[in-house]
Amino acid sequence: MFIQVITAKVVDEEAMWRQLDRWEAELRPGAQGFLGSTGGVTDDGRLIALVRFDSADAARRNGDRPEQGQWWAEMEKTLENPTFQDSVEVDVLGGGPSVDAGFVQVMRGRIVDPAKLAELRSRMKEFESAMVTARPDVIGDVTVMHPDGTFTNAVYFRSESEARANEAKEMPAEMMAMFSDWMSAAPVDEYLDIRTPRLT
Repeated sequence: MFIQVITAKVVDEEAMWRQLDRWEAELRPGAQGFLGSTGGVTDDGRLIALVRFDSADAARRNGDRPEQGQWWAEMEKTLENPTFQDSVEVDVLGGGPSVDAGFVQVMRGRIVDPAKLAELRSRMKEFESAMVTARPDVIGDVTVMHPDGTFTNAVYFRSESEARANEAKEMPAEMMAMFSDWMSAAPVDEYLDIRTPRLT
């Protein structure tokens, strides 16, 4: 899987959503290899989007389409300082991105101990099993490792209220230890809440 993470300051939210609606209606049918997307605007007006293709080649072919370039030229007018991070290094838990989510929390951070993180990633099945018991409100998870040593992790919940209620509960000791190990290897620098996610 290939994922492009897009962030930007939104300067015209209504126009941005119109452009995204137009992409879905007019450009998506010709976007070969497109798997779906997760996006939304944070309370402080930032766009965060994770766009998924089945390969980097498919994403490049989509970007090379003249209609895609024309669409982006209009989309860009609704944003300020957009940034793009591409990666094929992706970890998926619990079925990955879920279109059933009513709330998505995105965590962004940096990898400070690559060796320790690699060991933890080899235990993903163990972590996934523990999550099923400790956090049943999590219905999907995807983590993107970026070439610059940073990461983006999107966690999918049925609702924000359910997520907040469960995060307030005491976590089992084994699960807490696993989270501590993850945080020591790849600390989170910021949390971005998408209260009204757009999921495709």
